[in-house]
Amino acid sequence: MAALYPEELQTLNDYIRLVPRLHAAMGPHIVDVLKAGLSVVMDWPANTVVTRKWMRSIFEAAGAAHQLHWLDVPDRVCLERLRSRNASGDHEFTLNEDEFRDLTRLFEPPTAAERFHLIIHSHGS
Repeated sequence: MAALYPEELQTLNDYIRLVPRLHAAMGPHIVDVLKAGLSVVMDWPANTVVTRKWMRSIFEAAGAAHQLHWLDVPDRVCLERLRSRNASGDHEFTLNEDEFRDLTRLFEPPTAAERFHLIIHSHGS
């Protein structure tokens, strides 16, 4: 997203505002790739029911199998990893701890009602 929106993407709110544009552009393309028989790994947040509904619409439109991987990791570990990533300077976008907490408040754990093939990766396992 940093390459697509170098001037517009400066904050977490910018990211939230810009994601629908990316979904609109990429969704039909991903459906076509899946219909062609190729696998796709979507390294996008699926932290809310709404974002997971979008992802479901993609694989259902393509008639493709899916897996949803949930990284069930404590906030303290995520913050350690975030600090390390920020310090490395290798990532285009950084979050501070307040932004991390704002973002994690949005998280809605996947439920059985969403009917995902869920694979849970717990910290320490």
